[in-house]
Formats: sequence, C-alpha cells, structure tokens
Amino acid sequence: MDNCIGVSRLVMDYGKVRAVDDVSFDVGYGRVFGFLGPNGAGKTTTIKVLTTLVHPTAGQVSIFGKDVVRHAKEIKKRIGVVLQEPSFEGNVKVEKALDLYGMLWGLPGEKRRDRVRELLDKFDLQEIKGMKNDELSIGQRRRVQVAREFMHDMDLLFLDEPTVGLDPAARRMLLDYVKKHVHGGLTVFFTTHIMEEVEYLCDDIAIINKGRIVAIDTPAGLKQKYGGIKAVEIKLKEASAQSVMWLVRPISGDTMIETPASDTIRISSKDAQDMLVKIIEALAKSGVQMESVSVNPPTLEEVFLTVVDGARSSS
Repeated sequence: MDNCIGVSRLVMDYGKVRAVDDVSFDVGYGRVFGFLGPNGAGKTTTIKVLTTLVHPTAGQVSIFGKDVVRHAKEIKKRIGVVLQEPSFEGNVKVEKALDLYGMLWGLPGEKRRDRVRELLDKFDLQEIKGMKNDELSIGQRRRVQVAREFMHDMDLLFLDEPTVGLDPAARRMLLDYVKKHVHGGLTVFFTTHIMEEVEYLCDDIAIINKGRIVAIDTPAGLKQKYGGIKAVEIKLKEASAQSVMWLVRPISGDTMIETPASDTIRISSKDAQDMLVKIIEALAKSGVQMESVSVNPPTLEEVFLTVVDGARSSS
C-alpha cells in the first residue's frame, strides 16, 4: 500500500456523456492532492467515484489499497467528505448538529463533548452555536459542514470547494486547521478555484479538462514546465506609466501592457529578461528614473490558464 488513492484508467459515463475519460493518478499518504479544472471538467464526478457514491463505468480505483466497489463499506468508515452541495439539518442547532454527528460515528460521550468544544472554538462557531442551521449565512453553514467532518477520526478527507462563501480570515482558519491534521498524517483530496489556496496547501496538483488529466506535478514542477511567461514590472520614480508608453510600446510589440498602479508598468512575455534590458536602456537614455525593477515568476493561476487553454486548442 504505497499510495492512499490509486486510480487507473477511470471512465465514468452518464448515458451518452463521458464525464471522466481514461483518468489515472496516485495520491500518497499524508499529502494534499489538488484536483483542479474548470467547471464541468469532471472533478466532482471523480470525487463521487472515489467516495463510493457512484460506481465507475470502467477502470480500477482503490482507497487504502482496497477496491472502492467491493470494499465500499469498509472505506467509508475511514474517510470524511465535504461536497459542494449543502449538507445540514435545517431545524437543528449548530452545537447539537455536531454532537449528533459524533453520535452517528460512535464517539463516546466525554470525547464527543470535548470534540464539539474544540470545533466550536477552532471554526469560530461559538457565537452561533445556539442558532439553527437554516438561520445561518452560506459561509456559516459551510464552516459547520467542514467542522462536522472533524467530529470523527479519519485517514482521508475529500474537500470539494470547501471555502465557498467564506471570508479571507475564515478561509485561512479552515486551511490552517486542515494543514495541522495533514502534519498529523491525514491525506486530503482538495478541489478549489482559488489558486492561492492551492499554493498554500497542496503538495501535488492534477489539472483535469473535459474529463481528461492534462497536467500533473508538484506546484513548483508545473510552474517550471508551463510557466514560460514571466512578468516584467517597473516602478517609476517621478513619472507616470502613461507618460513613457511611447518608449515602451515599440519594445514590447504586441505583448499586453498593464498598469497596476499609475507609476507602474507590467509586461508579461516569454522573453521577459531581454525585454527588461531594452526597456531599462530606453528609459535611462530618456532620463526617466526608476524606483524598482523586477522579473516575477508566473503565478499558479497563469500556469492553470496556460494548461487549460493549451488543452482546448489541441482538442
């Protein structure tokens, strides 16, 4: 059992529609595996197969070294699942909902009460613990939904867009709590559209598009492989960005020029370093002073867009 999750040539059809097409990947124990893709790419369908909610049309899928179809009941006892769809008991108060979930998992009384107190604190639910779930905001419901999964001990957690509706502080709190449990040995299968979360949490990333894996590597590996475009950023000392465009445009050619601030020019190019030298020379000859100059590596979001756009153009 070298891997927590093993997927080989997975196919999932809904009638005549192929949602997942010949997908293969492995997830090691104690790692966070980011599963990224545009809407409708096959992410949620893959999760439903992995969590034993639907049977695959073809292929081999194993969790903890056990086939997900033949050993579904055994696997369910060791996993936690937070899907995109809301999941809560509308008329039950938050604190009671957590307690009931612990009871369903067979936690003894004192341990259950301790766990409820911990989660109310860690997920900032103390002020709403006496409110019914259907009285909560979308973000509050989401926090309760994620917190609830931690009422039981698990070896593998599936998080499908877990931070929808959360403010930045609540997002970071949730991710930090997950990261803490990963350090303790938890494996996490994670989907999100927020690339900052991927950068912060994920050890490995697979990008799926139109049901097929189009890239898989570590975040650093993907940036190295697909991040040919780098950003040149120049902050001017006493001039505005618009006032020097007549110097910059002939050098940048058809490359898009951005002005993130009135005194800043940003150009993305595969030839970023060569372009930077030419722009600096042109500005210096014209007596334009610069406060700072940098060549920034591509962001994960830029890599994601490059991979997905490349897959679309080749299909």
